[in-house]
Formats: sequence, C-alpha cells, structure tokens
Amino acid sequence: MTEETVFEESSGNVFADLGLEDADELFTRGKIGIQVLRLLKQRHLKQREISDLLGISQPEVSHLMKGEFQQFSEGKLLIFLKAARC
Repeated sequence: MTEETVFEESSGNVFADLGLEDADELFTRGKIGIQVLRLLKQRHLKQREISDLLGISQPEVSHLMKGEFQQFSEGKLLIFLKAARC
C-alpha cells in the first residue's frame, strides 16, 4: 500500500504558509532585501565599501549579505535600497 503525496497550494507568502504572526512584514523585508543584494552584487563592492555606502558596520554587512534581513527594519532596508541604486 502506497501513501498518496498531498500538496498544498502556496499563498505566495511562505511565512504566511508557515503560520508566522508577522508574515507580511517578513515577506516585505525579504523582497526588499533581495533587491538590495542584487544591486550590491551587480556593483561588485567589497564588504568594506558596502559598509561605507550603507553606513553600517562590517558585521551588519555580513548579516545582510547572508540574507539575514530580520536584522533590519523595513525602513532601514528601503534606505539601503535607495543607497544601492545610486
């Protein structure tokens, strides 16, 4: 006897699908953070240069580059996005 695999359609927000309380905020941070990373990588900046550009410490740059967006508020990530675009 084989078990049938059950699939559940995603809402489009993995955090909501996991039932997290602050799912919308986490999803928004993720979307902004990914754009920041994309822009910074396109510019081929070293972490020291990113630190100067964004006005954050090197350990914070490390968190950002690892995708640890929960370390930053939505507002801070938007500031990073604006700085990365220039």
